[in-house]
Amino acid sequence: MHGLLQTEAYARALFTQRRPLLSDETIEKRVADRLARQEVLQRWPAPTFSFVFQEVVLQQPIGGRAVRVEQLGQLLRIAQLRTVELQVMPTDREDCPGIDGPFTLLTSKKGRQVAYTEIQGHPRLITDPEEVRVIVTRYGIIRAQALTPRESLALIEKMLGDA
Repeated sequence: MHGLLQTEAYARALFTQRRPLLSDETIEKRVADRLARQEVLQRWPAPTFSFVFQEVVLQQPIGGRAVRVEQLGQLLRIAQLRTVELQVMPTDREDCPGIDGPFTLLTSKKGRQVAYTEIQGHPRLITDPEEVRVIVTRYGIIRAQALTPRESLALIEKMLGDA
């Protein structure tokens, strides 16, 4: 679950489960930093955001049932913002163009694109145009295979009702 979408309880559960263990002070600092970054969702004019995540992320009860229910509700609230689109990649898809792991694409006001990955705590900013082009293409395929935003919200609502 992307940090911009996480509730405080979800973020805290993630940082608490990290190995090696983090100190209580480090956990609280990281949770506070993560929540502070979410301000960008409320800014006006706000950037446009498009998130695609695996269905299994919605099913996994990180932090327990109550945290999961709160997180699903958070997704529904954030999805109401005009600048945010959420899409779910169903677990039953045979093709998995995102198999290499999560990434973030950023496009500047001037149209320059960069990509960011973080694997096992190792961040990498990708600026090489060819590498970025490959990730942009991959993202297009992922979005095409995922549920539409409307279908995704219906799935999240169903999961919330079943929780």
